[in-house]
Amino acid sequence: MSGFVYEKPRNTPVVWEGDLVVVGGGVTGVFAAVRAARLGLRVAIVEKQNLFGGTATSGLVYMWHSLYDFDLKEQIISGLSEEVIDRLDKDGQVDKKPWANPFNPMALIRVLDLLITEHRITPFLHTMYAGISSEDGKRVQYVFVENKDGRGALKAEFFIDASGDGDLCRDLGLPRYSHGVMQPPSYCFFMKGNTTNDVIEWAVRKHGAEFGLEDDWGWYGEMPGQEGLSFRADNHVFGYDLSKAEDLSEAEIEGRRRAFMFEAMLRKYVSPEYRIVNIASTIGIRETVHYKTRFQANETDLLTGVRYEDAVMQGTYGVDIHHEEDNGITFKDLDGSLRIEYGKGCEAVEGNWRHDMGLDDNYARFYQVPFSVLVQEQYDNLIPVGRMINADKGAFGALRVMLNLNQLGEAAGVAAALSLNGGLPVRELSGIKVREVLREGGSCL
Repeated sequence: MSGFVYEKPRNTPVVWEGDLVVVGGGVTGVFAAVRAARLGLRVAIVEKQNLFGGTATSGLVYMWHSLYDFDLKEQIISGLSEEVIDRLDKDGQVDKKPWANPFNPMALIRVLDLLITEHRITPFLHTMYAGISSEDGKRVQYVFVENKDGRGALKAEFFIDASGDGDLCRDLGLPRYSHGVMQPPSYCFFMKGNTTNDVIEWAVRKHGAEFGLEDDWGWYGEMPGQEGLSFRADNHVFGYDLSKAEDLSEAEIEGRRRAFMFEAMLRKYVSPEYRIVNIASTIGIRETVHYKTRFQANETDLLTGVRYEDAVMQGTYGVDIHHEEDNGITFKDLDGSLRIEYGKGCEAVEGNWRHDMGLDDNYARFYQVPFSVLVQEQYDNLIPVGRMINADKGAFGALRVMLNLNQLGEAAGVAAALSLNGGLPVRELSGIKVREVLREGGSCL
């Protein structure tokens, strides 16, 4: 199809006015909103789904990784991530361990609702971002939204793009790029039945082709406090660019097909006890496009633990790249270990990336990312944050997970408050000051 349809000009009502609008209600966006509200800003948050949490709730991805350094000796992550884990722990909704924090996504929905209401953040759920207005290419003035009330405008002094794909950045024409081959998404679900990995491997290898399932690398885990119930991310959905509407629609349908074919295979050849009891309402997107900022994170500096005086994020999660071309995955950890696995049979290649680079075994216990990774140069009052992070392929494989992006969301919220309170464009902010305020608010930096 081609051509255009003329739409008559219209007056759009301003339905909210305040200090900060956050577009995107995943955990990254919620944490940005909460941090800004704690610093006195009037905040609104826009989310297209009916709930907050994004990948962690709508996507059912139930895992936040370690808050500790690589050797599990020193806590290096705190802030809102730790606050939320502690809230979940009080209700027995997280299996809180030094090395990982699997949680019940349904319980997280309630905790995020409470954070929004406790901080008097104005929620716009079931609300689609629909456009943006800027002044002289320097300041954003409004975002336009569509919901049950029709079209409206939200007016603010500052905006955070936490949309995942950088929808605001796209409409403003900010420079972007992709890594060519993007990490494929997975469709997640909860399943009742025997989750012994040997059983799953055997079934997929022996009978997967009958159900249109490849011998594909995947992961799973037991749900906290739910005996016999497991989280499943067994099948990737290959060959789609999920920043495009048509591809996203097709991938959602194909992801659900694979989930239910997986169930059907197990019911036919293993046991009729297998049942999908909950399926994600949105596919688990790992990667689409990236937007250029002042700093690009790179794999070598990340894994060798380069330090920054304006660090606003710390982590230990290693490089984790899901392959598009061969159903495999590459892992690189801080201690030098390298493992490439193919399919569910765990055919593996192992090595040591530190030795390959001529480095000794005195590895970094954690890595950092500086504030400048959030600083785009064109607009005074806009910060992009989330999986569109400016990072090379390897660094992105480490930074894309929730605990890392959670922290960057907090930093974006602090930066918005400092920018407005100081009357400074975001590019003139001191990253060191952002780090100091994050510390004052409870972050380990």
